[in-house]
Amino acid sequence: MTPNIDHLTEAELIDLNRRIVERLKFLSQMRAHARMLDFSVGDRVSFQPDGRPVLFGVLTRYNKKTVTVITESGEHWTVSPHLLRKVNDVSNTSPPAEQSNLILEHAR
Repeated sequence: MTPNIDHLTEAELIDLNRRIVERLKFLSQMRAHARMLDFSVGDRVSFQPDGRPVLFGVLTRYNKKTVTVITESGEHWTVSPHLLRKVNDVSNTSPPAEQSNLILEHAR
């Protein structure tokens, strides 16, 4: 079902465009919100910014379309939830010095 827009006036086309853009923004926000529900405040997460190594931190806040993560080095990052991965702490009484105590979960 493709609507015929040939008969619409310029004002009607502008209004239709505005409504389409708003609907697309809404759908994007809904996807981001659904992805945010995979995480809770206090979760240990990882993400990889462009051109940088993987960063690890704690999710501290939900924003409208993003979350705030405080990294292990104390940096505050605003991150899209689709870039995050949950991190599980592994409790070993004496891990080898060269072995990390973090395991990265695969994205869902």
